[in-house]
Amino acid sequence: MAKAATDNKADFSKAPQPSVDRIEELASRILSGDILLPKFQRDFVWKKSQVLELWDSIAKNYPVGSVLLWRSREKLQSERSLADLEIAGTKEDYPVNYLLDGQQRLSTVCGALYWSGTDEKSRWNIAYDLRSKRFFHLDTLDSPPNHQVRVNWLPDPSKFFTQMARVGSEPDAEALQAAGKDLFDRFKDYKIATVTLLDMPMNDVGPIFERINSRGTPLTVVDLMRAATWSESFDLIDSIENILRSVEEKNFETIDKKAVLRNFSASAGGGFADSSIDNLRRFDVAQLTAASIKTMEAYKLAIDFLATDLSIPSSRHVPYVNQIVVLVEVFRLLPAPSSTQRLLLKQWFWKTAVNEYFAGWNTTDMLNDQRAAAQFANGDIESLNYGTSNPKSNLWRDQQYRQNTALSKILTLLLTFNAPVDLLTGQTIDSSRALHQANSKEFHHFFPRDFLLSKGVDPRKANALGNFVMLTAASNKKITNRAPSNYLKDAAEQLGTAFKVALETNLISDGAYAAAMEDNYDLFLVERSKTISKRIGELTGW
Repeated sequence: MAKAATDNKADFSKAPQPSVDRIEELASRILSGDILLPKFQRDFVWKKSQVLELWDSIAKNYPVGSVLLWRSREKLQSERSLADLEIAGTKEDYPVNYLLDGQQRLSTVCGALYWSGTDEKSRWNIAYDLRSKRFFHLDTLDSPPNHQVRVNWLPDPSKFFTQMARVGSEPDAEALQAAGKDLFDRFKDYKIATVTLLDMPMNDVGPIFERINSRGTPLTVVDLMRAATWSESFDLIDSIENILRSVEEKNFETIDKKAVLRNFSASAGGGFADSSIDNLRRFDVAQLTAASIKTMEAYKLAIDFLATDLSIPSSRHVPYVNQIVVLVEVFRLLPAPSSTQRLLLKQWFWKTAVNEYFAGWNTTDMLNDQRAAAQFANGDIESLNYGTSNPKSNLWRDQQYRQNTALSKILTLLLTFNAPVDLLTGQTIDSSRALHQANSKEFHHFFPRDFLLSKGVDPRKANALGNFVMLTAASNKKITNRAPSNYLKDAAEQLGTAFKVALETNLISDGAYAAAMEDNYDLFLVERSKTISKRIGELTGW
C-alpha cells in the first residue's frame, strides 16, 4: 500500500513555476534568445491601435494578463528577428523558454523598446506625448519635439534623460518632467505574472496549449505542430488550409483544423491521437509533403460522399466533426467503395450520429476506429457496425432543440431532406436558406412555446426536439401563441388536400395530428417521436 501511494504521488518538481517578472526583463530575454517565439503566426497580427492600447495600459498600471512559458530542449522553429533586430542564437542542448501565451504582448513591448529600423511607418515607431499623456505613432525618423519621447529611449536612461533635460526650456517644464519621471518609473517597475512549464514533453504541453486563449485568439495543437515541423519549404498550416480550400466548393472549408491534422497524421503512417500527431515533427519535408497530398485526395473523396450520397450541405451540418475524420481515413484506404460499401457508410454515418458515439471520442476509440476503417477497406463490411438498434423514441421527447447540438442537426437534416411544406401557406420552404448557419428563422415550435408556458408546461419540455418543424417566419407570426387546434383548423381549411402533404413533409403523422387537434402535447410528442425514430430506422438500416 505504501508503494502504491508513492507511485501515485504527484511530481511537484515539474509543477508549473509561477513568478512575477519586470516586463523590461522579459523583453530583453527575447533578444538574448532565452525566450523564443515559436512560429505560431506567419506575421504580427495586432493592429497599430492594439499596440498603442497595450502601452497605454502599462503606463496606467493596468493588468495586461500573464504569460506562459515552456522550458524545454525540444526543437521548435522560432522567430530569428523582431523589430528589425536579430534574436541571439541559443546553445545546443541548452533549455530555452518557448513563449506559448503572450506572444503578441511581449512582441509589442520588445519591438517598441528596441526598435532601430529605418521605416518611418513601422508599427514600432512609437512616442509618448508628455502633455496629452498618450502614445502615438510617429511618421518620421527625426527626433520629436521636446514634450515627446520615443519609446525606444526608455531602456537607455542616457537618451531618455537627455530628452528630459531639453524639457527644461518649455513653459510647463515642471509638469512635463513629472510626467516623464512617472512614465520612466512605471516602465521600470511594471511587472507581469509568468508561469513556466518545466520539463514537459510536447504530448503533455498540447492539452494545456489548446486551452489557452490570448486576447480572444485560441491557440491549438495545430499551431504547436506548425512550429515543430516548419521549414522554408513546408508549412503545416499552409498545407491544412490548402486541403480545406480543396473542399470549399462544397462548403466544407470550415472543418476544424485539428480534425484535418488527425488525418494528416494517419496519412503519414500514424494515428488520430495526439501522441501520433507529435511524431510528425520527426518527419522530413518529403514525408510531410507526401502525407499532405494523400490527405487532400482523401478529403476530396470523403466530402464528395457527404455532399452527394448523404446530401449534407456543409461541414457545419455534420453532427460530429470526427465523423469526417473516420470517413476520410476510409476513403484514403478505399478510394472507390462499391455500392454496397457506400450504403453501409451512409448507415454508419446515421448510426454514429444518433447514438452520439463521437460525443466522447477518446484515444481508445480513435485507435479502434482507425483499425475498423482499415478492416472495412479490406472487405470486412461488419467492422463499422457500431450499433444494433434504434435509440428509444423518447430521445426526441427528452432532449431540447439547440441549433448547434448533434441531435438538433440530425432533426434539421431529416426535415430538409423531406422538402418541407409550410403548414399555413403550402409553399415549399427554401431548405438551403434555412440551413444557413446564421439563419434559424425557419425552425419553430409546432405547439407554440407561449401557449405551452401558459398551460404550465416546463420551458425545457416546450423546447423538446419533437416539437420543432420547419415554418416560415411569417407563418410563425400568424400562429403566435394560438392553440394548435385553432391554427391547424384554419390551415386545413385554407390548404385543402395540400394540408396533408404539409403535415407529412414535416414528419407529422396522423396520430400526432390527432393529438394536436386535442391540444394534447404529451401525446403529440409521443407520436411525433415515433415518426422521427421510424425515419432514422430507414436511414440506419435498423
